[in-house]
Amino acid sequence: MNIQNKRAYFNFEIVEKLEAGIVLSGNEVKSIRAGQVTITEAYIIVKSAEVFINNMIIQPYTNSNTFQPIEINRLRKLLLHKKEISRLIGKVQEKGLTIVPLSLYFKKNVVKLCIGLAKGKHTVDKRETIKKRESDREIARTVKNYK
Repeated sequence: MNIQNKRAYFNFEIVEKLEAGIVLSGNEVKSIRAGQVTITEAYIIVKSAEVFINNMIIQPYTNSNTFQPIEINRLRKLLLHKKEISRLIGKVQEKGLTIVPLSLYFKKNVVKLCIGLAKGKHTVDKRETIKKRESDREIARTVKNYK
């Protein structure tokens, strides 16, 4: 199970990547395993030397036997070392960078979130990305037809 945030790669230029754990409940882990999660609209905030992900939507697990109301997009704490957090805070304040979620995956039965330190792209850069993607597709087509 690997959930990608493709819009992040289109809208931002990724400078650095980090791996973080997430504080979740048992039903949320089961929903992630079933693929009922979206991170495209999610963003990462820093509050008092702690890092949180907001607006990550995890649908309630359908086969759950708990009848507690579950918030779909609540604030979830990310697990990082203090040095990593302080370095992220410094880079975000100093250089005007932002932190975006890139992918969500399992590593040895633990949910991990790949986050990226990113710099926003301008419209010109986005157009160049589209042109490059289209030219790569055209090259792939010609190579495929050549064989």
